[in-house]
Amino acid sequence: MREPEETPRQTAVSGPMIGEDLSSLSIEELEKRIVILKSEISRLEQAIVAKNASRLAADQFFKR
Repeated sequence: MREPEETPRQTAVSGPMIGEDLSSLSIEELEKRIVILKSEISRLEQAIVAKNASRLAADQFFKR
């Protein structure tokens, strides 16, 4: 029996692209992108908080 081929990890990003030409987008499309990007910023900020908490716990454990 043949093993399934490994598929490469998907790297395509769906949604707004940084630096993309915005001239052809409508106001509604631009507003939708703002909502998407604000949500992503919030997610990134939460990840930073979690990583800082992990770092603080490790620093306290190892008495840095």
